[in-house]
Amino acid sequence: MPFFVLFVAIPLLELTVFVYSSRLIGLGTTLLLCLLTALIGGGMVRHQGLHTLMNARMEMARGGVPSREMFDGLCIVAAGALLMTPGFVTDMIGFLLLIPPVRDKLRDRMAKSGRFEAHHYSSEGFSPEGRIFRAANDPSVIEGEYEDLDEQTEDKKSGPRAS
Repeated sequence: MPFFVLFVAIPLLELTVFVYSSRLIGLGTTLLLCLLTALIGGGMVRHQGLHTLMNARMEMARGGVPSREMFDGLCIVAAGALLMTPGFVTDMIGFLLLIPPVRDKLRDRMAKSGRFEAHHYSSEGFSPEGRIFRAANDPSVIEGEYEDLDEQTEDKKSGPRAS
């Protein structure tokens, strides 16, 4: 069923809207409007994509998992694909995906339906080096220090180095 909607129903709907709008406002105006929505949408996708990428980097620098930013990035990529597809219906859906409150509602609905599970990591995260760490109050963590003895024995075997 999704393939039918994707490859048959949406193109037929797009064609119907395109023909109706070209009769209403003219073919040249309709084509210009399609081109204009693609250009404006492309600029919006670029701007929001860079903004989302910066937010994701800041979240990872704080030690968090950027799940919200990943969902927003996915919506922005889908919006870009829809805006580059000629037609007014796909452009409308693409522009809707670029509106942050719409993405928030979509994320909430998907979380409630169980199709998208938003994880909140409070005791785990990522260090700036990319390694997973746990909070200090985690009872499963035993703190300690270590020393790599293999490096020390290799330095002693090779002797002092000339600088």
